[in-house]
Amino acid sequence: MNSRRPRFRTSTPEFEEVTEDEDESTREGLKRKWAQLEAMVGTPRRLSLLAKDLVDHFEKRLATLEGKAMVVCMSRRICVDLFEEIRKLRPAWIDSDDLKGSLKVVMTGSAADGPEWQQHIRNKPKREELAKRFRDPKDPFKLVIVRDMWLTGFDAPSLHTMYVDKPMRGHGLMQTIARVNRVFKDKPGGLIVDYLGIADELRRALAEYSEQDKNRAGVPVDEAVRLMRKHYEIVRDMFHGFDSMPYFAGTPDERLKTLNGAREHVLELEDGLKRYLKAVTDLSKAFALSVPDARALAIRDEVGFFQAVRS
Repeated sequence: MNSRRPRFRTSTPEFEEVTEDEDESTREGLKRKWAQLEAMVGTPRRLSLLAKDLVDHFEKRLATLEGKAMVVCMSRRICVDLFEEIRKLRPAWIDSDDLKGSLKVVMTGSAADGPEWQQHIRNKPKREELAKRFRDPKDPFKLVIVRDMWLTGFDAPSLHTMYVDKPMRGHGLMQTIARVNRVFKDKPGGLIVDYLGIADELRRALAEYSEQDKNRAGVPVDEAVRLMRKHYEIVRDMFHGFDSMPYFAGTPDERLKTLNGAREHVLELEDGLKRYLKAVTDLSKAFALSVPDARALAIRDEVGFFQAVRS
């Protein structure tokens, strides 16, 4: 065992939250299971695979939808180790200057923590500066790794993806999901990527909350894709008889001419502008919830064309 690895404390805020409704004898048994799960979740092999999947997924999301993502981990140790795995894959995302870089870990700590952790431990003013960067849609700080920071009382409307790699339940789970479901431009809500099987806990939590809370929790990807296809067909039918191919394969001048022609085509339809703006907005929202599903990526270029006509 590496002596530099911090000893995992079972009496953590996360453990207390997840087991708050259990009696003392049950909690003692769960403490052992929690420690065992943390050890398994945080193995180097698993974190290497997790980092690869996460980076691939997030880059595909960014290719179609500008925004930000948050990764929620079980422990500070896992936060730091996952950061290092992502650093191996995307070193350009990392910068020791808090005013630069695309990836950060936000967590609490003390001077007693090891040197490899100190770069991630900041005082409150520095954490607030990072929060300001993350809230800015134009700032390159796109991906944050947390254990429990920023899960309550923190709003970043451009946050569109939440990667959950931590057992969660009840109120804490609902609060976490609420972070990613703020409406922003074409983003109607957020995407939850579940790495630890929290879906059943989410269903149980939803049973205890209002319809408004349930709506904030989003819809399954298959349902989002179904809605996307429905709205896609509505928009596509509005261009029946119009040749849009020059936009995809033509010269810059041909592309511009095709866009202008498409706008004129829409205006010639009965109540065309109003219908088109609504239809493309509905499509854009469903598309944002569906990517990077392959069914969404298959129509990405056409959606881009429809959005360009709307601009």
